[in-house]
Amino acid sequence: MTSAPIIGVLAIQGAVREHIALLETAGAQAVPIHHASDIAGVLGVVLPGGESTTISKLAVIDGLMDPLREAARSGLPMYGSCAGMILLADRVLDGRPDQETIGGIDMTVRRNAFGRQVDSFEGGIDLEGIPGGPFPGIFIRAPWVEEISERVEVLGRVGSGVALGRIVAVRDRNLIATSFHPELTGDTRVHQYFVEMVRQTA
Repeated sequence: MTSAPIIGVLAIQGAVREHIALLETAGAQAVPIHHASDIAGVLGVVLPGGESTTISKLAVIDGLMDPLREAARSGLPMYGSCAGMILLADRVLDGRPDQETIGGIDMTVRRNAFGRQVDSFEGGIDLEGIPGGPFPGIFIRAPWVEEISERVEVLGRVGSGVALGRIVAVRDRNLIATSFHPELTGDTRVHQYFVEMVRQTA
C-alpha cells in the first residue's frame, strides 16, 4: 500500500492532536476515534498517553473497549504511548483492581513505575529498527515493562540512570507500545515506523 493509510487516534484523553499531527507528517491520514463505529473505517489505531484508569473507564462507558479488543485480536495494528502501553498490556501491576485493558501484548507493565509527575524526565533511547540515533524519550509518570513472553520483541531499553536496562518499547506482532511520548518531541520516527507497519498489513 503506497497511499496514505487512515489511522485513528483514540480521542478520550491525552495528546490526541499531537499524535494526529505527527501521523499526518509521517504520511498517514489521521482521524479521531470517538465512537465504536469509527474503528471500522481505519487501518490502524493509536492509543495516546493520559491517565490509564480514566481512559479505560471512559472506553468502557463509551462502548469502545470491546470493539478495540476485538480489533486487536483480529490483527489491526495498534500503537500505544505511555497510558496506551498500559492499555495494550495483558497484565498490569499497581493498577486499580477494576482496571480493564485492551490487552494483546503478552507483557506485564508496572503503572507509574518511574515515579510521580515531579519525577518526569527526558532521555535518549536507542530503538531497534528505527535509525537516526537515540530517540528523545519524554517520560511522564511512565510505566515500564516488568516481564515479556518469548514472542514479544524488545525495541528499546533505558540506557542510563537508576532505571538502566528497563524495557520501555516493545512489539508483539501488529501491536507496539512505548513508555514515553514521541508525540511531544516533534520527532516523527516512531510514527513513521507505525505508519509503515500499517501499510505492510493493509
